[in-house]
Amino acid sequence: MHLRTDLILNWSQYEDHLDEATFQWSQWEQLLRAPDELLAEVTAGEERLLARLDALVLGGEPVAARLLKPALTSDEPERLSTAVFALLSGRWHWGPDAVLGVLGESGPEEVGAMQRALELLEPSALPAWLQSVLSRGSLSLQALALDVLGAHSVNPELPLAGFIASGVPSVAAAALRAAARLRVRLDWPLLRQPLSTTEPSLRDAALIAALLSGHREAWTTCRELALARDPAPGLPMLLMSMGAGPGAVPLLRGLLEKPELRADVHWALGFNGHVAAAELCLEHLGDETVGHLAAEAFCAITGLSLTERFVAAPPEVEDADSEEPLEYGRHTVPGRGLPVPNPEAIRAWWKEARKQFEPAVRYLRGRVWTPTVFLQSLWSEPMRRRHVLALEATLRSQGVFQLRTDVFARQQLASLETLRTAALPLVSRPLAEGLIS
Repeated sequence: MHLRTDLILNWSQYEDHLDEATFQWSQWEQLLRAPDELLAEVTAGEERLLARLDALVLGGEPVAARLLKPALTSDEPERLSTAVFALLSGRWHWGPDAVLGVLGESGPEEVGAMQRALELLEPSALPAWLQSVLSRGSLSLQALALDVLGAHSVNPELPLAGFIASGVPSVAAAALRAAARLRVRLDWPLLRQPLSTTEPSLRDAALIAALLSGHREAWTTCRELALARDPAPGLPMLLMSMGAGPGAVPLLRGLLEKPELRADVHWALGFNGHVAAAELCLEHLGDETVGHLAAEAFCAITGLSLTERFVAAPPEVEDADSEEPLEYGRHTVPGRGLPVPNPEAIRAWWKEARKQFEPAVRYLRGRVWTPTVFLQSLWSEPMRRRHVLALEATLRSQGVFQLRTDVFARQQLASLETLRTAALPLVSRPLAEGLIS
């Protein structure tokens, strides 16, 4: 006797699983960038998401065909990511072709949502077509495949140099990111063109690849890009701040003259670690637009806990459904996740605490910077700061340790556990020592 599937399965329950997984996915993505969440705290919300995803997979092929496949045409990015992740995790034979078919007809936002799911999959669940589209797929598919393969540390079957020299910014940038992840050393002549581009994503990928390839002259390029101020010198400023020690502070001070750069400058200052950077932040605590970012950076250097008398106004609770735009781009607006500082109280504290800090010494949360203190911060720092700290760990280990801070917390914790048992050689001197004046 054959029983109809629709009589066995509780479809409303699986529809709820899909809706809740979509919502939880959105919440989880926000947590990865949160200025007030720690890695250990992210795991609780993540487990709720993973439970919903598991339920969709355990529903079997009927759920995949009736709910997940139609969701591939959703215009909601999180729903699309959820559908791709669950569909490919189920490993039904038709799943990879279904995803590929939709990819070929999708716009940039939809492609990005599907790429996000692919980057989060277990490596064994990756579709085989990721290799084949490198030679016969569209340019957007080639870029996606390079990024996904690189994220999973899987070597493309075609040489990366050809993609880097292709002249297509999206493809070249993806190939450069893959090269960095796979620790492929690239020759300087191959990097010159992407380093001189006006396309920020391509230029930034080339900068990281150049530094990991051991090209010390990349630091000079980095300084030139930061001083050029256009286009968007966010990464060059960050690299200068973390790599050039107190010598980077005069450069960053000059960039504060442009109001549109002030948020990025204060973000960069928070990774410098020197007294000069902390005192530059101190000057801008009363700024209504960036005072909260200046306080965030100041505390990251000095170890001040921004609570009680040091706070003028607490952070607002962000409404996940709010349509209000974030006018500061990738930085939180005043009161959105970060408290508004009390400048007078903080300056009074610094007047007394200043004597405990040496100008030539680098600090992290008030502790003298050492490789051990630095690596501990990958566990303990707020989520939004960990992305930059992981980049510094990659540069200081010359690519040996590459922590993916955009994946599930359980994967991040597993990667971090390797640091407890394996000695990681880190460059402890300033990364740009002797190269930046």
